[in-house]
Formats: sequence, structure tokens, C-alpha cells
Amino acid sequence: MAESKPAHLEPSKLGTKAYWDALYTTELTTHTSDPSLEGTVWFDDSDAEAKILSYLSPNRDDSDSDNEDDDHPPNPPPHDLTPSTASILDLGCGNGSLLFSLRDDGWSGHLLGVDYSPHSISLAKSIAQSRENENLKSVEFKVWDVLNGDIPSISPPTGWDLVLDKGTFDAVSLSSETDSLGRRINEGYGERVLQLLKTGGVFLVTSCNWTETELRTWFETSTAPNDGKTKLKMAGRVDYPSFSFGGVKGQTISTLCFEKVVVE
Repeated sequence: MAESKPAHLEPSKLGTKAYWDALYTTELTTHTSDPSLEGTVWFDDSDAEAKILSYLSPNRDDSDSDNEDDDHPPNPPPHDLTPSTASILDLGCGNGSLLFSLRDDGWSGHLLGVDYSPHSISLAKSIAQSRENENLKSVEFKVWDVLNGDIPSISPPTGWDLVLDKGTFDAVSLSSETDSLGRRINEGYGERVLQLLKTGGVFLVTSCNWTETELRTWFETSTAPNDGKTKLKMAGRVDYPSFSFGGVKGQTISTLCFEKVVVE
């Protein structure tokens, strides 16, 4: 029997475009007044960006893992990602912080950030222009809706090597909207990710609303194979400091890596 989907989150204003438009309008105004103020870096309190960069590094060393135990064995690195050539798409890029960090860290391939809020894209472009690092100006940003946008308009012919999501699936999961099948719109998110990825490409998703088990259910179990030929399969995880409460171990956020593989 197929594993049941996790219970849906209670809808929130964080699941509405109006909320994000208002937020990024404010942050753009603030940045225009003072270019040193670049807006919110989501999950900064968990040092998520540094952890993600470390995980993606081809020279990654697992010896200092925070959670190296029987439940969380050392991870293999993501497959076939070369910093000089990997194409990277950031879904719901916000102010572009993660892509700027990747460029600063030597990822020199095609980097594109997309967001359905035009104010977010204006902020990211403004930050790129205000930074002293000329390489950041080559990071591309476009207004594009992950659930409804035309995929060929933003995707390489064979798909992306790496698709990133740092909180976007969380926000989509907080929307009350439904799709043409009557599903909450987050249920179709994994299907769109599959269409964006090349076969062998990887999807790295970071969430504070879903546990690792729930993320695996959403993307590995509940996402239907693309044309019956490819699916998402868990390929690794990012380690964060864990805590124990009432005999149960946990962590405040989760980052999982999924690979687009051929259905056997």
C-alpha cells in the first residue's frame, strides 16, 4: 500500500503572494536607502547557507559532521556537480542570497534565480549591482512562477543540474489554493521539480515546516514519476546540530538531496 501523504499545514498569510510582494517592497525600499541592508536571509539562524555550500563542495569532508551516528550516516556528495559547469536554478530566490554565496564560493556556471514576486527580483538585481564583486552581476534573475510558469522559457534543453529550494516549498505548503485536480497546490510541486531537472540532476530542499520523513514522503513517495520514466530518489542530507526532547531526537530545519533517476 502506498504511504499516505503528510497532513497538510494550516493555511497562513505566508502562503500568499500579497504577503511576499509587501515584504520585498519594504526590503527593496530599505536597500535603496542603505545598500548595506540586503533583506532577510532565510534560516540564517541555523547557518543553512554555509551548510548547503559545504555539502555541495566537491572537497567536502564529512569528518566534522554534527550528526554522525547510526541514524545519520556520512553522506556521499551530490552526483556529477562541477562548480565550473553546473547549471543551478534557485526556486523562490528572494533576495538572491544563496546564489550570491554560490558564486562567491566558485560556482561559475549558469545561475538563475526565479520568484513569482517581481519585487523580490528587483531586490536581487539591485543587490547584485551594489556588490563590489563583478562576478555577481552575471547571476541571472527572472520573474517566474514555479507552479504555473512555462518551463521551456527558463530551462536548458536537457534540464538543470541542480535545483535549489530554501523555504519555498514551505511557503507553497501554507497556501490555501488548489490546483485543477482539486489538490492543495503543494501536492504538484515535486512534479514541477522533476520537469525542471535533467536526468541525474539533484534537488536540494530546505524546510522548517516538514520533517525529513515528511519531505521524503512528499518528494520520493507522493511525487508521481514523470511520464512514468523518471522519479525523485533521496541521495543525501545536510547535517545540522540535533537536540533531544522527551527522548526524541530532532533538529530545527531539514535539508534533503534528491536525485532524478530512471524508474527501474
